[in-house]
Amino acid sequence: MTQIDPFETLADPTRRRIIEALRHGERPVNDIVEEAGIHQSGVSRHLRILHEAGFVTVRPDGQRRLYALKPEP
Repeated sequence: MTQIDPFETLADPTRRRIIEALRHGERPVNDIVEEAGIHQSGVSRHLRILHEAGFVTVRPDGQRRLYALKPEP
């Protein structure tokens, strides 16, 4: 498995906007889309990268998924 560089992950300005959107708690994708200002498919791709790098958690809630910052370092 390839090690994901956390600095490379956070170098992207869109991913930093997503992190900023999650600072105030758990959010569904649609809320993050509004704050990030890009299409849902782009937000989903960036959330997947952030999740794989260990920055966010995802929790299923019925039909939707809720994302939150991972509290551990």
